[in-house]
Amino acid sequence: MKSLFKVTLLATAMAFATGAMANTAATTAPKSAAPAKFDSEDQKAAYALGASLGGYMTNSLKDQDKLGVVLDRSQIQAGFKDAFESKSKLTDAEIEQTLQTFEARVKEKAHAKMLADGKVNEEKGAAYRDTFAKEEGVKKTASGLLYKVETAGTGSAPGDSDSVVVNYKGTLIDGTEFDNSYTRGQPATFRLDSVIPGWTEGLKFLKKGGKMTMVIPPSLAYGENVVPGIPINSTLVFQVELLDVKSEKAEAPAAAPAKDK
Repeated sequence: MKSLFKVTLLATAMAFATGAMANTAATTAPKSAAPAKFDSEDQKAAYALGASLGGYMTNSLKDQDKLGVVLDRSQIQAGFKDAFESKSKLTDAEIEQTLQTFEARVKEKAHAKMLADGKVNEEKGAAYRDTFAKEEGVKKTASGLLYKVETAGTGSAPGDSDSVVVNYKGTLIDGTEFDNSYTRGQPATFRLDSVIPGWTEGLKFLKKGGKMTMVIPPSLAYGENVVPGIPINSTLVFQVELLDVKSEKAEAPAAAPAKDK
């Protein structure tokens, strides 16, 4: 029989394919209605292992159900029981081949669903951008970036090689927040050419102390890349405050040769 470790790796790969990986075993295990009583630590550990595997499998199966891959729960239980009693109806080779085929099918279904969701996200995002573009003060660049400057700020606008210090809040078009430097209590600092194109372009319309709203289309954000908390082809909305601009040239030694700047 394949080791539990190998089977777990395959199950983990399938869970990642559906995006259903649980954060911890504790969050997947069912809640007990009464205080647990065990005769020994080994009994408790055995139960915990079973509860962890059962909870993890339950969550994984639910997400597979959403993809249209519905497995017979009674057969899962039968396979588990038969394996424990060393009387499996399938050989090791048959089990491995079946699971590999199943994994490929789940990944294919998950990919198809991701593309379908991406199409819906793009359509909803386009409608949102069209509405935002009609608001007073909103400007649109040739690339499709939409922005509205609330406060212009003073001084020089940042260039690609400059570092910026910003506070910001990022949300999806439905208001779901995926990032917020204010709640972290720490502004972000980065080179302007090291972030998504929408940010690189948009912050050049601000100066130190300026504030703006940016609505960034997928093509200038993450597109079809898988990013935690951000569905593919998402239009992103950012409230941004430019706290400081740190010029690379200003920080270089005055006597340094041009090639070293």
